Amino acid sequence: MPRMLSIWVPLALVLTLACATVPPPAPPVARQQPHAITPHGDTRQDEYFWLREKDNPEVHAHLEAESAHARAFMQTTADLQERLYQEMLGRIQQTDASVPYSKDGYLYYSRSEQGKSYAIHCRRHASPGSPEEVLLDLNVLAKGHRYFKLKEFQVSDDGQQLAFSVDTSGERDYTLHIKDLRSGALLPERREHVDDVTWAADSRTLLYTTENAAKRSHQLWRHVLGEERDTLVHEDTDERFNVYLWRSRSREYFIIQSRSRDTSEVRVLPAHAPDASPRVVAPREQGHKYSVDHRGGLFYIRTNAGAPNFRLVTAPVNAPGPENWKEFLPHRDTVMVVQLEVFSNHLVTREREGGLEHLTVTDLASGERHRVAMPEQVYEVEFAQNEEWNTRSLRFRYESPITPASTFDYDMATRERVLLKQETVLGGYEPSRYTTERLHVTAADGTRIPVSLVYREDLKKDGSAPMYLKGYGAYGATLSLGFFANDLSMLDRGMVVATAHVRGGGELGEAWHDGGRLHQKMNTFTDFISVAEALIAQGYTSKERLAIWGGSAGGLLVGAVLNLRPDLFRVALVHAPFVDVLTTMLDPSLPLTVPEYEEWGNPTRPEDYAYIRQYCPYTNVKAQTYPALLVMAAMNDSQVMYWGPARWVARLRAHKTDSHPVLLQMDMAAGHTGASSRYDQLRETAFTFAFVFTQLGLER
Repeated sequence: MPRMLSIWVPLALVLTLACATVPPPAPPVARQQPHAITPHGDTRQDEYFWLREKDNPEVHAHLEAESAHARAFMQTTADLQERLYQEMLGRIQQTDASVPYSKDGYLYYSRSEQGKSYAIHCRRHASPGSPEEVLLDLNVLAKGHRYFKLKEFQVSDDGQQLAFSVDTSGERDYTLHIKDLRSGALLPERREHVDDVTWAADSRTLLYTTENAAKRSHQLWRHVLGEERDTLVHEDTDERFNVYLWRSRSREYFIIQSRSRDTSEVRVLPAHAPDASPRVVAPREQGHKYSVDHRGGLFYIRTNAGAPNFRLVTAPVNAPGPENWKEFLPHRDTVMVVQLEVFSNHLVTREREGGLEHLTVTDLASGERHRVAMPEQVYEVEFAQNEEWNTRSLRFRYESPITPASTFDYDMATRERVLLKQETVLGGYEPSRYTTERLHVTAADGTRIPVSLVYREDLKKDGSAPMYLKGYGAYGATLSLGFFANDLSMLDRGMVVATAHVRGGGELGEAWHDGGRLHQKMNTFTDFISVAEALIAQGYTSKERLAIWGGSAGGLLVGAVLNLRPDLFRVALVHAPFVDVLTTMLDPSLPLTVPEYEEWGNPTRPEDYAYIRQYCPYTNVKAQTYPALLVMAAMNDSQVMYWGPARWVARLRAHKTDSHPVLLQMDMAAGHTGASSRYDQLRETAFTFAFVFTQLGLER
C-alpha cells in the first residue's frame, strides 16, 4: 500500500477547531452506593462495589452506556479508523495456509480464506497429489455465535478420531467434542468445562482435565469411546494447584503435572496402559518446580532444585525419584532453561540469556552441544509443531520487530536450516526502512533494565518523536519481541515502539521474576518509570508525546504508574487491566485468586495487605491530573473480572482534576483476549490506534 500523503497538520487543525466548537459528549456517571470493606481494621469505602452484580439490569445498562459514550467520543475519528483498518487489512494475505507438519503419514495444516473470520483445519496424505481433507471449518462451527475459540485439536494415533474443544462464551469454558474422521460425524459424547485433552495409544481412550467453578483445572478423567461413564484418575485438592496433561513425544507416557506458581509435582502414566495408576516422579516440595520428558529408559527432568535458573537431570524410568537423579546439564548463573524438547537422538533446550532466547541442541550419542545462530540482536524464537519422534529435523519459528514470522526446518546434525515460509506482508514492506535497538536503563536502585526499541531509520532523537511504550512485568512472563504488522501504522507515522523489560517478568531469569513480585512488586512500577524518564532524557520522545500500553497484569502496571507519575505520560491504553488487586485477592471464590497468592501475596495476612494496598491502582486513585485513557474490557472475561475496569473508570472520573477523556469500551460478548474474529480484531485495533493517534496529534 502506498504511504499516505503528509496532510496531518491541517487535518489536526480542523479537528482542533471542531472540538473547540462541538463539546465532546458527557460520559455516563455511575451512581455511588456506600460499601465499606474493613480487613485488618482498615476501612475502605468502595462506592462502586455494586457494579459487581453481573445479572443486575442496571449494571448492563451502565456498561452499554459506557461503550456508547466511547463510540460517540470517537465518532470524529471514524474516517481515521477506517483508514487504519484498510491499512492493516491491506498488509494481510487473507487467503493463506500454514506450513504443514507431519504426523503418522499425514500432513496437517490450517488455511484461511478471504472474507472468512476463522481458520479451516485440514490434512492430506503425505504422498504427492493426495486430496485435501477438511477436518474442521471453524467458520461453519462459529455460525450463530458472537464469540468462538478453538483450544484442543488432537487426532488419535490411528488417524480416525479427532478430539477438539471450543468456547462460545469468551469465559474460557471449553466443551469437548469428538469427530469420526471416517464418516465426518460428531459422536454423541460431549464433556463440559474441559481443559487439556490427550489420546491414549489404543485410539479409543481419552484422558482429559476439567475445571471447577473457580476456573481451576483440578481433575483428570479417563473416557473410553462409547462408554457413558468416565473414571476419575486423579484429583488435586490443593486450591493453589492446577492439573496439566500432555503426552511425551516418544508417545510412551502421559505426563500429568500439578503446578502452582512456585511448586510442581509430576505423575507419569504409560500411554499403552491408560487404566493403570499414575506414578509420582518426585513428591511436591514447596518451592520445587520441575517438568518431565521421556526417551528410552530415562526420564529427562528440568528442575530448579539447587538451581534457580533450572538444570537438567536424568532418572531411570523404573525408579525416577530424586535419589536417582543424575546431572545432565548443570545450572548456569546467567542462563535460564525455559523449555525442554526431547527427540530420539537429540535434546533441545530453549534458553534465555541477557533477555534474549536461544535454542541449544545436544547430540545424545556424542554429548556435543551447539547453539542455533540467530541473525539479529532483538528477536523472538520458539518451537513450532514438532510431532515426529525419530527425526533430525527441528522446526522453529523466528521473528523480530522488523522480520516477519519465519518458519524454519533445522537439521540438528548438519546445522543446515531451510526457510519454509515467511509471513507475507503486502503493500511493499521494506525492513531496511526500520531499525531495532537494545539499550539498558539504570533504575533507582542501580539495577540495569533492558529496553527494546524499533523505529523508522530517519528518527531524530530530539524529543519530537511520539512513542508507544509497552510493559508487563509479572508471572515471570516476557512480552513478545516478534513482528506485528499492525505496528507499521505507528512506525510509518514516525512513532517509536518500545518495550520495557521490567522486573517481575522472566527476561533475566528467575531472579528477575522474584525481583518484581510479592514484597518486591514496587520494583515493576519504578522500573517502568525509570525507563520512561531515560527515554525522554535521551531524546527518543517527550512527556507530551508518550503513550503507554499494558494488558492484564500489564494493565496493573499502567494503572499503578498513572497514580505514581501521571505527569510523565500523555495517553494510556489498557486491555483487560487487572486494576483492583486488593479486593480481588481478598475474595478466594474468584477464579485465579488462590493460585495467585504466590504472585501478589495473600491480603488476609496483614503484611501482604499493607504491601498490596500501597500500589493497587483502584485503591490509590486520587484527586490529581491524569493522562487521557482508553480502557478495553470484556463482560465475559474470566481472568480479569469486568467490574475491575468498570469501577476503576468510574472512580477515575469522579476524582481526577482534568478534562482529559477516560473511555471504557466493554465488549459484552468477548473474553480476556477480546474479539475472536480476525476482522473484528482489526476493527478493535483501529479503534485503539485512532484514540492514541488523535491524543498525540497524529490524525492522518
